[in-house]
Amino acid sequence: MSSLCQDEKKDLIVRLRRIEGQVRGLQRMIEEDQYCVDVLTQVVAVRGALKKVGLNVLDNHTHGCVQKVIKCENEEDNQIVIDELMGVLAKFAD
Repeated sequence: MSSLCQDEKKDLIVRLRRIEGQVRGLQRMIEEDQYCVDVLTQVVAVRGALKKVGLNVLDNHTHGCVQKVIKCENEEDNQIVIDELMGVLAKFAD
């Protein structure tokens, strides 16, 4: 189940295409033997952009999917969705 509306999906796709362009730029920089610090700066920019996309999806998931399950008050489903959310948050902490 996805909690993303069409506008949010469009925004995320635009962001991901921009990130794709940044990654292609990184490839070119490597091919052209660009200065290491410049390459690393771009790597940090790509990581930051991906993190923002991930946090956006996580926010929508929490306020959409997780919230819907918790409102149903099924204790077993609540525990499953909370455990799943905590697993995702743990991955983001790295």
